[in-house]
Amino acid sequence: MTRALSSAAPARLSSCLHEANNDTGRTAFCGPVVVSAITGYSVSKVEAEVQAFRNVAPGRPRTVKGTYPEEVAAALAHFGYSMALKQSYMHLPRKQRPSLWGNWMQRQRNPWVHYILALHVGKQGHWVVIKGVKVCDTYSDGTWAFVCDWPHRSKRIMEVYEVRRALGV
Repeated sequence: MTRALSSAAPARLSSCLHEANNDTGRTAFCGPVVVSAITGYSVSKVEAEVQAFRNVAPGRPRTVKGTYPEEVAAALAHFGYSMALKQSYMHLPRKQRPSLWGNWMQRQRNPWVHYILALHVGKQGHWVVIKGVKVCDTYSDGTWAFVCDWPHRSKRIMEVYEVRRALGV
């Protein structure tokens, strides 16, 4: 399914970190918050893109509670970003997967690239975005916090995705 980019707002390029813009008036879930923090677009616009990817009827507003990687990637692509799987730890038992702080943050990585991580939080998965030494998700209310101060830094990683501005956009 190919859709033209919305002409409602121009692409936003900046070196700063965007805080997630939750304009819905309710609690937003991790997938839309992560995409909002990367792109700078509002959570409602991100949710609309996820619903369009899911082929939800336009007259049926629904909260986007859970997202799959392909839905997050489609929303990012609509706003001019590409998302690529860099590492997967799904083949390892949960206790053997690396933790965010103890393993992954100690590795070398590009400080100018956004990384989306799928983490185990309880019995569910949870999306977070990391750039440099800062993390953003729903637990930080869409604001950027230092990973060392983040309460869930010991959670186990399921998958790591690299997000970059798409070329030619």
